Amino acid sequence: MSNPIQGWHLHPQLADDTHPVAQLPLCELRLMDDANHPWLILVPRVEDAVEWTDLDEASQLQLNAEINQACRALQVFRPYKLNIAALGNLVSQLHVHVIARFEDDIAWPRPVWGTATAKPYSPESLIERIKRLQAALAG
Repeated sequence: MSNPIQGWHLHPQLADDTHPVAQLPLCELRLMDDANHPWLILVPRVEDAVEWTDLDEASQLQLNAEINQACRALQVFRPYKLNIAALGNLVSQLHVHVIARFEDDIAWPRPVWGTATAKPYSPESLIERIKRLQAALAG
């Protein structure tokens, strides 16, 4: 597996837009600060990783396993669909979006990007959402 953490840092934009949920073996799992959608971000703690291909094969397999773990955690919200994407057009640091989608969500059926202004979590709802996700990850 690629050497995680050595020289790694979280991109400032990701730090500003997300909240920590869990430390997985490879990734930092974070919640996007947008209450419009249950939305997780996985950021591999690998220095200078920009593309999937920047990870060695073992890290790619681990990232895939952690994406599956994030998908299972989001099942607590009973989504209609899960969207998984690694775009990196605005933030080049490798990160993967896992978004729970619903037929009645604000952006359905379009992508969530650019559809509506992000709705930040209230402090209370943020704590509740993170606790619910952490319980789903543990169970």
